[in-house]
Amino acid sequence: MKDFFKYTLATITGIIIFALVVGIFCVISLIGMAASDTATTQVKDNSVFVLKLSGTVDERASGDMGMLSLLAGGELETMGLDDILGSIEKAKANDDIKGIYIEAGAVQFDSYATVQTIRDALKDFKKSGKWIVAYGDEYLQMSYWLSTVADEVYLNKTGMIDLKGLGRKAEYYTGLYEKLGIKYQAVRVGKYKSYVESNTRKDMSPEDREQRMAYMQGAWNHMLKDIAESRKLTPEGINQMVNDSIMMFADPDYYVTAKLVDKLLYPDEFKALMKKKLQLDEKDDVAQLTLTDMTAVRSEKKEKGDKIAVYYAVGEINDESLSSFTGSEGIVGNKTVNDLRQLADDEDIKAVVLRVNSPGGSAVASEQIWHAVKQLKEKKPVVVSMGGVAASGGYMISAAANYIFAEPTTITGSIGIFGLVPNFSGLVTDKLGVTFDDVTTNTYTNYMENITLSKENSRELGFMQSFVDRGYDTFLTIVADGRKMKKEQVNEIAQGRVWLATDALGIKLVDKLGSLDDAVKKAAELAKLEEYYTASYPAKASFLDQLLEQEKKGSYLDAELRNVLGDAYDEWVFLRTINKRNRLQARLPFSTRVK
Repeated sequence: MKDFFKYTLATITGIIIFALVVGIFCVISLIGMAASDTATTQVKDNSVFVLKLSGTVDERASGDMGMLSLLAGGELETMGLDDILGSIEKAKANDDIKGIYIEAGAVQFDSYATVQTIRDALKDFKKSGKWIVAYGDEYLQMSYWLSTVADEVYLNKTGMIDLKGLGRKAEYYTGLYEKLGIKYQAVRVGKYKSYVESNTRKDMSPEDREQRMAYMQGAWNHMLKDIAESRKLTPEGINQMVNDSIMMFADPDYYVTAKLVDKLLYPDEFKALMKKKLQLDEKDDVAQLTLTDMTAVRSEKKEKGDKIAVYYAVGEINDESLSSFTGSEGIVGNKTVNDLRQLADDEDIKAVVLRVNSPGGSAVASEQIWHAVKQLKEKKPVVVSMGGVAASGGYMISAAANYIFAEPTTITGSIGIFGLVPNFSGLVTDKLGVTFDDVTTNTYTNYMENITLSKENSRELGFMQSFVDRGYDTFLTIVADGRKMKKEQVNEIAQGRVWLATDALGIKLVDKLGSLDDAVKKAAELAKLEEYYTASYPAKASFLDQLLEQEKKGSYLDAELRNVLGDAYDEWVFLRTINKRNRLQARLPFSTRVK
């Protein structure tokens, strides 16, 4: 009887395992079939590309958009700038696509430059003679800036426009730490290197206020100029409207009177307008192509000539992957160095465009990547294309290039170094009553414990300051050599200061204002190529890779915390992972995300 139960149980277990294996195989097969079915989208005549502004727009989305969208019910939470630009280019070249419809919604962009880059691509699209229309229930500030490139801008009759100017509140936690008995000890070089101030001050320093105001005013002026040009208004007039009242609470009719939109329409009225524009009957359906569809439309471009690699260096720079904490792989030092060495050794690649969109991070990892870029340049031309932000460590990895392009609203510079270490003596000793004594063989055996737990640690902090000073001197040397300047000249414009690219151009931190396409053309010129095509690196992860790696990309709690904390989430993640980061940091002092 015992054997009967044993064998019966074994049989049942085997059946269950077999069923699970078959089930998994069927799911993977279905995914494969679905992926193959959507591999190429067939474009119908008289189609419209619908650019839906919702979710977030980052420099580069994960691979296999189509399958992820299918499983998510047709919507994507994150769109890639590369996919959007590629889709606009395809729409421009495809005769069956008659125009673009911008559907405004709640969207967050990773930077001002990302909005501007899409807007410029749409502006170029209009040169084809095709039309662009925009419609939305609500235009947030960035989506309105983007949407005004359209030939016609429409708003729901109960809609609103939240045009209010640029600003950002900075959070300061020193008062909280005082209540807890915690003190953050900062060692830094550069009076503008303000990342540490949220943990060491209770208000904004004059230097930080100066640099923030400069880059925000510059970006706002650029936005006003674009909007005014498109809506046939004046920048001064729009600015006055924003100053006079809270635009979001205005009567919708005011937006028409003020020429901010062309007309107020209910959704069914806008749909009828679209059909008329496409010369369709009332009963006909509009053939719409989403971003997911467009990524699967076959490109008209052919791979002819020599290859130019476009390498994406996106995210914060770390010595090792922190994706399980941050939800993003970012730029991992050793991996990026190995990738660049492979590009250097690949004889089929004649030039490299380094697309940098990074606020920096580990100073050590940044220096290692800079060295790899320098070695790469010895074998083939390297041109940097700066995205939304290429600051601090992000600027360091750019400095060795032959040529640097930046978008007008790129945030760059921030040449400075800092270290940030908490001291818990107020909490542990004063409040909790824990005391310490030690036995050591040498003077500084317990230097780290003294920095974090002792009230008398000035000598240890002095050594740490010297460490940071050396890092800053190295940073100055790297920039001076790369930009053909004297260290004294670099030091004058460094000091951790953040610059808008339009200002950075005049102080030689960038060579020219331009797009990724401009950078590719320059790389081809330097490599003396007459015919060329581009290939993107690193390759995007496949759907299966993303599925298997999903558990490493943060938790549900992290997602909820991001929603609750907003801009403060990045600060919280930094503090949460501070013991896993390099002690020497070269990073931007604020988030660049905008709505």
